[in-house]
Amino acid sequence: MSTPTCNPTPAAADCCATDCAEVNASLRLPVLTLFVGAALWLVISSVFALIASVKFHAPGLLADCAHLTYGRVHAAHLNALAYGFAAQAGLGVALWILAQTSKAKLALPGGSFIAALLWNLGVLTGVGSILGGDNTGFDFLEFSQAGSVMIFIAYLILALAGVSTFAHRAEDAGCVSQWFLLAALFWFPWIYTTATALLGCLPVRGVSQALVAWWFADNFLFVWLGLIGLGTIFFFAQKFAARPLHSRQLALFAFWVLLLFGSWAGVPASAPVPAWIPALSAMGAFLSVAAVLAVVVNLQQTLGKCLCTRAEPVPKFIGLGVWGLMIFTLGRAVTAFNGVAALTDFTWISSALTLLGLYGFFGMLMLGAIYHIAPQLTRTEYFCPRPVKIHLWLALAGVVLLVGALAVAGFKQGAELNTNYPFMDMVKSTMVFFRISTMGDLLILLGSLTLVVNLGGLLVARCRQCCGKSENAEVAK
Repeated sequence: MSTPTCNPTPAAADCCATDCAEVNASLRLPVLTLFVGAALWLVISSVFALIASVKFHAPGLLADCAHLTYGRVHAAHLNALAYGFAAQAGLGVALWILAQTSKAKLALPGGSFIAALLWNLGVLTGVGSILGGDNTGFDFLEFSQAGSVMIFIAYLILALAGVSTFAHRAEDAGCVSQWFLLAALFWFPWIYTTATALLGCLPVRGVSQALVAWWFADNFLFVWLGLIGLGTIFFFAQKFAARPLHSRQLALFAFWVLLLFGSWAGVPASAPVPAWIPALSAMGAFLSVAAVLAVVVNLQQTLGKCLCTRAEPVPKFIGLGVWGLMIFTLGRAVTAFNGVAALTDFTWISSALTLLGLYGFFGMLMLGAIYHIAPQLTRTEYFCPRPVKIHLWLALAGVVLLVGALAVAGFKQGAELNTNYPFMDMVKSTMVFFRISTMGDLLILLGSLTLVVNLGGLLVARCRQCCGKSENAEVAK
């Protein structure tokens, strides 16, 4: 299997360089639009997260503003993070990798650019509806109908562009990353339309609504983002190792285990449903660990060492994302069983795992991918490499403080709930952890602003480069 990057022989170097330049030129406008939108929404979601966190130990903050109550701000934070940053960045990275591995120009570049703008308009409409009080109450499905429709139409256009690009690939043999990314492009429309139909258009009744909501949230967070994340991991693993993946069979094993068993989980052990449903959910979460172990073994044999040990910031981002995936998957599996669920259900553990998946796993991968891809699209170097390293450490410290503090608070909360500890005393005893988590939110916000500054610097450098070329052309005339 060939390495999915442009690594030509000397005789074909000029030809391949031209091909890569043409591919990046077709990707430039839509993918950079997705990346810039993702960076801006990451800042906005971080602001909402900070406001929601501060409200725990300063409940009087913005108390007179109905649009900024905790329930609305928290929902706006999660949806802006999931759809504004994670999904948008994931689609941009997926389109770029599919075009690079297919060695084909992006299909429908103009339509993809319009779809990127429509996606951001849909997120803006959805977040605005949440702040206005129009909220469905189902995790990751809280946008209004108008926002949901715009996002879905934009997704279909972007997915069609990705599939069409793959269909026009220059080589017949597909690489491993393409398996995961193509499956992801088809997975989201299925889970999104199914959940929307069963919860909105033709709503099921009673506890069935909760089952559908749990199923969608877990499929979105673990399976769909997991498919994009694993496709990104395998692509960069081969790039950094400068050789083919160790085992396609292990990658294929992880692919099918994730698809067949990953979508079972999500139903908590305390759910008021027949006992076999939470038991099946727990088994699906446990079997998902096998897929991640196969990925880790494959990466170890391909790379020989952890990516976090490299000096460059981009491999460190990818390596931290792999660690986040391992911890997230193990935590998801452990908390699914009855003995542990008795301690962790109805606590902050579930929020800690959700944020670990969005920030620690997928967010780290997307940040590393953006920092690698954006300079290639703008054909410029970093205007200053130090902010990238600063962002790395801000993001890492923020995730550790945020997720770690909520996890410890959750375990303490669960232990006290099982001993009939007075509720107000329990709230006071966990307040210190909420303050620590607020520091984590603040560091993530600072890191997000650093990302915006970095991307802005690249775009300014690109504009100056284009202006310089225009001036030179005029002088030549």
